[in-house]
Amino acid sequence: MHAHPLRIMIVDDSNIIRSRIARIVGDTRLGAQIVGLARNGAEAVTLCEQHQPDVATLDLTMPEMDGIACVKELTRLKPDILVLVVSALSDKATALQAIKNGAHGFLYKPFTDEHLLDALRELTE
Repeated sequence: MHAHPLRIMIVDDSNIIRSRIARIVGDTRLGAQIVGLARNGAEAVTLCEQHQPDVATLDLTMPEMDGIACVKELTRLKPDILVLVVSALSDKATALQAIKNGAHGFLYKPFTDEHLLDALRELTE
């Protein structure tokens, strides 16, 4: 486990989803710190450079830079970043593409709080 709190960046074009993930992640059981909230891949890249997160939750369908391009860019900037793709079931092919490009896990929307926490725990253990 990390010596410092897990630094998490949340990337989703939906304000509701960003807030929900932030609320769940803020749950003390994970001992995580939210270091960035991005509305799209371009913002995510900037935040990644500034805050060096350990983990990113990433939506695939976003304006400006989609999830695939974003995964490539994040893993290029920070090779040890753990990326959890959080996306709708209909994006399954895209999700597999994201995993080929460096994402580490996948969580389908809609998800429960427990699903998200389990996915993040799995990723970081």
